[in-house]
Amino acid sequence: MHPLAEKMLRKSALPSIYCPGCGHGTVLNSFLRAVDKLGVYDNLALVGGIGCSGWTPVFIKADTIHALHGRAVAVATGLKLAQPDRKVVVFCGDGDCVAIGGNHFIHAARRNIDLTVVMLNNNIYGMTGGQVAPTTPYQARTQTSPRGNPEQPFDACELARAAGATYIARWTTAQPAQMAKSMREAMEHKGFAFVEVVVQCPTQAGRYMYGTGSAVDLYEMLKTNSVRLSKAGELGAEELAGKIVVGRLLQRDDRPEFTEGVYGLCQAKGV
Repeated sequence: MHPLAEKMLRKSALPSIYCPGCGHGTVLNSFLRAVDKLGVYDNLALVGGIGCSGWTPVFIKADTIHALHGRAVAVATGLKLAQPDRKVVVFCGDGDCVAIGGNHFIHAARRNIDLTVVMLNNNIYGMTGGQVAPTTPYQARTQTSPRGNPEQPFDACELARAAGATYIARWTTAQPAQMAKSMREAMEHKGFAFVEVVVQCPTQAGRYMYGTGSAVDLYEMLKTNSVRLSKAGELGAEELAGKIVVGRLLQRDDRPEFTEGVYGLCQAKGV
């Protein structure tokens, strides 16, 4: 076993439950490297929701809470307020984060609470059978949209930006080193940090939406369709159609952090 895995993985939770070819393992790998680089391993507190993504914290030998579906960000908010010195990181899926948990996500961003939220976006509800999700592409076929998805998908990064998040990045599993760097930046950032990772899902999204169960084909698709933010500005709307704009999309430090504000108010009132 790799020394990093030997040090940080909870062996009693292995082997991984991820489907063969799933991109979630790449996200876990990048996160472990980010934590090791920062040296914050002993100060981590991880929260996961329900779904394939919710298993990510379970594999890591750190303080972990497995929350109800859609409640990971809410639980993390309480945890951060109780222990403001901890590095609190949330792992959630696109359904968990911006569907049932959408309200918690919006308000955590609005408060600018010092959390890192990593959203693993596979464009579908993978664990429960391949139902349509808020990030499912328009007209894509799923188990609950056999004639094509009639709804427009959420852009979770734009949602985070509009709600008040102060750090936003997006990558795919085809850029693991860049993903790890953004995770480091997000954990170092003081405020609400959001990292979206677009992952391949051969079992559900691949078979039903993209016509292939090959993880290699899906990985190549992510790689081919990724466009750096620095290049995206040179392209027109038609050229950007179907592309995934990746990079650090936002970093700002002009909004107060919520936890410091709460403790400051308490101090001022002598509480």
